[in-house]
Amino acid sequence: MSPVVESFWQTLAAQGERPALQEGERRLDYRQLLDEVGVRAAYLRRIGAQRLSLELDNGIEWVLWDLAALRAGVVCVPLPGFFSPDQQRHVLDSAGVDTLIAADPSRHAPLGFEPLAEGFAQRRPPQVAELPTGTAKITYTSGTTGQPKGVCLGADLQLRVATSLWQVCGPSGVERHLCVLPLAVLLENVAGFYALLLGGALIELAPLARVGLEGASRFDLPCFLGALERSRPNSLILLPQLLLAWVTALESGLPLPGSLRFVAVGGGRVAPQLLERAEALGLPVFEGYGLSECASVVCLNTPEQRRIGTVGRPLPHLEVRLAADGEVEVRGARMLGYLGEPAPTGDWLGTGDLGHFEEGFLVLHGRKKHQFVTAFGRNVNPEWVEAELVQQLPIALAWLHGEAQAANVAVLQPRTADTTDEALAQAVARVNAGLPDYARVHHWLRAEQPFGAANGLATANGRLRRAALFQHYRTAIEGVLAAHDV
Repeated sequence: MSPVVESFWQTLAAQGERPALQEGERRLDYRQLLDEVGVRAAYLRRIGAQRLSLELDNGIEWVLWDLAALRAGVVCVPLPGFFSPDQQRHVLDSAGVDTLIAADPSRHAPLGFEPLAEGFAQRRPPQVAELPTGTAKITYTSGTTGQPKGVCLGADLQLRVATSLWQVCGPSGVERHLCVLPLAVLLENVAGFYALLLGGALIELAPLARVGLEGASRFDLPCFLGALERSRPNSLILLPQLLLAWVTALESGLPLPGSLRFVAVGGGRVAPQLLERAEALGLPVFEGYGLSECASVVCLNTPEQRRIGTVGRPLPHLEVRLAADGEVEVRGARMLGYLGEPAPTGDWLGTGDLGHFEEGFLVLHGRKKHQFVTAFGRNVNPEWVEAELVQQLPIALAWLHGEAQAANVAVLQPRTADTTDEALAQAVARVNAGLPDYARVHHWLRAEQPFGAANGLATANGRLRRAALFQHYRTAIEGVLAAHDV
């Protein structure tokens, strides 16, 4: 066991009988937490688990089994509930998962999983990909292409990030945290779980539906507000779209919870105007920035160091610099590698994001490639969705837009002039049926004219000119979103 991991367990043990976890009427103090983790770690060793996947809703059991895997030296593979069935199969097979804990493990029986105990299933995986030495967790991106990509992370890095986060957030006096995002998402796992445990806080857990989050893009605001009233937390982690809905409700006259001291927002671009609206309401919102390849958070605004319009200063355990082309690069916090790919080389990790610094605060401009991030923090490569759309006979060309939006809008060029809107709608529905909800075409427009070199919407060889398309259809897209109250 490394010194970093050993220190983590010692810090938790030192908290003694302070309350640690709560879910409904069930509560564990730190001593009980460690006892429960020890029992579960022993069970994982006894059944010979090597790679454990968690397909559980948010709750105490998710936390205990994640920590048990860390204690037992078992690789943990969180399985997001918002992934499509095909993506979930990809995760289980590509990671070589042999042990599954789920509400309904029988759902994965076609992959060879056989019942072991209630909620447990095991199998001999058809293939076992070699992992980088020291891999403790494989977290999957939300799918920048058709299939999510596995990011291999060591325990030390995850806990260093958590330690840095508590170092900069601890002075805010956070004693009670409410998990709103899925624990299967690295941001909540590291920043809302590990970091708060290191600080001796109480972490309140509830099924996602009870805090208002359904899937990757559905948010029940009244349910969320009810959870806040019940919990009275000091801290939350929110995605931009969740914050927007909440701020809008507060501006209509709903009372602001007086218990809040630190509301982190990240996972996607946050409009400075939204942060200014939150500040005017007295909402303690702090924007951050991170990526899975760095075990989540890289930069964060704090009460002591905050500048709206930036994603904050780099955390203490790492360094950030800009390449010649403005790409953000990170040193001191990097993954062990992508699953199934050669290990990365060099000290600096390119993030694919462009930016600049203002007095030590990082300002992001956008992404180097075409990938966009929705308002719910899900990564989408539009070329993936567009490729699926043009496989449909009625659609000749398609362009998808969703950057910082709660809904994706496609502009569709019909294959023939007499293609009906009904035929286009049916084609979109067929494609959506095979996509995870965050990548679906939520609304679409019929192209006013073919995409081509003459009008500047495509190159001579048919490649889309995305910036030109956005400028041309921006007003129409805004109209569609406004019409649907998005």
